[in-house]
Amino acid sequence: MLKVGLIGLGVMGKNHLRVLSTTEGIELVAVIDPQDPTLLAEVSVPVYSHIEEINKLKLDYCVVAAPTAFHEEIALSLSNKRIPFLLEKPISFNSKSAKKIIKSVQEYKIKAGIGQIERYNPALQLAKAKISEGLLGSIYQISTKRQGFFPSRISDVGVVLDLATHDIDLTSWVVESRYQRVSANSAFRSGRSHEDLISISGTLESGVIVNHIVNWLSPLKERSIQIIGEKGILAVDTLNSELTYYENGSNFIVDTEKDEFKGVSQGEVVKFEFEKYEPLRAEHESFRDYILNRSHNIVELKSALRTLKVAEAIIKSSEANKVVNL
Repeated sequence: MLKVGLIGLGVMGKNHLRVLSTTEGIELVAVIDPQDPTLLAEVSVPVYSHIEEINKLKLDYCVVAAPTAFHEEIALSLSNKRIPFLLEKPISFNSKSAKKIIKSVQEYKIKAGIGQIERYNPALQLAKAKISEGLLGSIYQISTKRQGFFPSRISDVGVVLDLATHDIDLTSWVVESRYQRVSANSAFRSGRSHEDLISISGTLESGVIVNHIVNWLSPLKERSIQIIGEKGILAVDTLNSELTYYENGSNFIVDTEKDEFKGVSQGEVVKFEFEKYEPLRAEHESFRDYILNRSHNIVELKSALRTLKVAEAIIKSSEANKVVNL
C-alpha cells in the first residue's frame, strides 16, 4: 500500500482527495493546506499547514494541487526530500521556473509527472487509437473549444495557462506532433489583470492546422475537439466522454468555365460505444503504477515544459500581435 500526501485543497484538490481516498493500492495519509483546519471537517486524515511538517511521514509520493504560483517552491522542496510527486498542470508559471523543477528532479533522481487529465479521457484515448489505425487518413486540422463561466478559484493565471494548456497538450499528443508556430488575439473583459478570452491559430510540425477558442466568459460550458482528416472527421465531447465519426461521402466535382472544385458529401455517421471511466481516477492509477514500476503511462515534465513554452509563445503573440515561431 503506497502512502500518499495531498498538497492543496482547493476545488481541484478536493477532487484529488475524493479519488485518492478510494483508489486501490493507495492510502492517503496526510493533507497539507494552509487553511484553518476547522474548515476541513470533510478530511478524515491529519491536516498540516506546512510542507515541512510531513518530514517524518515516509510518504511514497505527493499529489500537488496548489496554485501554479507555488509549484516551484513545493516541487523543489519535495525533490530535496526525495519524495516523488504528481504535479497539476501547468508545470509552473514560466519556463525558467519549470526548468528549475526539472533540474531538481534529475539531480535527486526521483519520479515525477504532470496531471494532464484530458489524456486520460476515454473518448480522447479512443480517438488517438482510431487515428493511429488510419481511420481519418492524413490529418488536416484540429479545432478545440474550451469555454465556460469564470472560476473564482483561479486568481494567479489567465485562461492560457489554466485552460489552453489542456488543448495545447492534447492536440500535440493525439497526433504526435509538436507546435511549429502560433498567433493569438486576447481580451480582458472581467476587470482582471490576466486574459479571460483568447483565440489561437497555429501550425504543427506535421503541417496540421490548429485553432483553439478559450474563454471564461460563456454561460455555456463546452469542451469539444474536432479532428478533420482526408477520410472524415472525429468529434470529441470530453465533458460527456463522447466520440462520433462523420465519414466522408462520395466525392463530387463541380465544373465551371473557370475552375474545378472537388469536395465531399456526408457519409455514414458512427457514434462509438466504449467504457466510460473517470479520467482523474485513471490518471491516479497510472501514476500509482509508475511509482510501482508497472508502467510508464504518465505525462513527463519535459513534455509539460514544451506545452508551457507554447503557452508563453501564445501570450507573447497576443501581446505583440504577431506570429511567434517555436
